[in-house]
Amino acid sequence: MSDISHVDEKILAKTVQSCRERGIIIPTFAQQKDPRLIPAKILDRLPTIGIQDVHPLNLFRITWKNEPVEHGGLFGTGTWLEFPSSLTGVEARIVGLVGRHFPTGAHKVGAGFGCLVPRLVSGQFDPTSQKAVWPSTGNYCRGGAFDCAVLACQAVAILPEQMSQERFDWLRSIGAEVIATPGCESNVKEIYDKCWEIRKTRPDCVIFNQFEEFGNAIWHYETTGGIIEEIFGRIARPGDRLAAYVSATGSAGTLAAGDYLRTRFPQIRVAACEALQCPTLLQLGFGGHRIEGIGDKHVPWIHNLRNTDMVIAVDDEQCMSIMRLFNEEAGQTFLAARGVPAKLIAHLPDAGISSICNLVAAIKLARYYELGSRDVVFIPLTDSMALYSSRLREQTAEHGPYTPENAGRHFARYIEAIGIDHLRELNYYDRKSLHQFKYFTWVEQQGRDVADLRRLWDPDFWTEVFSQAPEWDRRIEAFNAETGVL
Repeated sequence: MSDISHVDEKILAKTVQSCRERGIIIPTFAQQKDPRLIPAKILDRLPTIGIQDVHPLNLFRITWKNEPVEHGGLFGTGTWLEFPSSLTGVEARIVGLVGRHFPTGAHKVGAGFGCLVPRLVSGQFDPTSQKAVWPSTGNYCRGGAFDCAVLACQAVAILPEQMSQERFDWLRSIGAEVIATPGCESNVKEIYDKCWEIRKTRPDCVIFNQFEEFGNAIWHYETTGGIIEEIFGRIARPGDRLAAYVSATGSAGTLAAGDYLRTRFPQIRVAACEALQCPTLLQLGFGGHRIEGIGDKHVPWIHNLRNTDMVIAVDDEQCMSIMRLFNEEAGQTFLAARGVPAKLIAHLPDAGISSICNLVAAIKLARYYELGSRDVVFIPLTDSMALYSSRLREQTAEHGPYTPENAGRHFARYIEAIGIDHLRELNYYDRKSLHQFKYFTWVEQQGRDVADLRRLWDPDFWTEVFSQAPEWDRRIEAFNAETGVL
């Protein structure tokens, strides 16, 4: 658990001085959840700062509620896309939270904030002498590197060598040290091995492992869960139900929004999806795949399996083909002829590869549970195609220009034909089995205590974990008072 009850006053004093000299103000979790709480002094300055600028005040833009503009924007009620039946083929309303309007273009910058800031404000990390290491399969290390850049910390990014070139280029541009590990999206153990090497050889480095840092889950519990509740309240028609929340497993941080939603909508179904080529939750399987950003071959320490109702596997070829359908001119023309609204077609590039995976999984879930027009299913659109333009070029080089015939085949095979294959509804012992599967990664490989593993099965443990944000906010407010910047 992310315990900040112990404060190292000596390190804290150095951190306060560093932030004072650089004019850094740290937002509270409450302000990121509800930007109306941000002081007017900060709101007055934000319109002069671009959303992607490496500027300390952009910490306040780590929220789902940014206006969807690159410059001059403040805050609204969030940005979302509703995928209609003309596209999905199901009656249920599938709604995607748009993550591209975060700094870095992905919501993982929030997960990084949730891991780093509690340690900064309690003196458990020294930005003047230590480096923050961000082990990731993509967006998390980008988010951590951005957080470090604006908080005057040095970042070390670890990610598989086969991730998109855009990620590597951006990380180097922001000043992060970049370490590429062998393999692709699903090679998480190789990342962990590099972390152990760093622990042994670089004492100035502190590992912020998203797969075991509860700050990741807590940030999503508060902000992602909260924005879904708010949006549902705005779009729900009389009699509508918040039927389900679907998210790729990844580090399991985003899935924690489902824990929050369960407290508000007890009948909700929470589904975790993954690549069919690496069906870890579905079949305790392994393999490599191309759905960037979702990680595999283990169950994250911070995944509360008690709150997962279904696991769904999605074919990576399905995601790559839909990527072309959504982004190529011939594909968009085909969708328009099918009656998909032009406004939605213009925003389909807001869905990156893992977002497409979430959409396919949501359609599978809607078919399985025979959801109707009163049922609303939420998914995160983690990032956008702005981070994957090289993948489109690679597909063109491999398969040739995209044609109307390609679009027709891909729509028929990969959207119209979506069924209820490759999924499993979990009973109590299914959930417990997947929880116990954590043993092999976390106890045998990563040195965790088996007693702690047993604690993770206790529902009271998760209640305690998710109750920490108010105390963190009090610590942040005290830190800001010490710097005197605000």
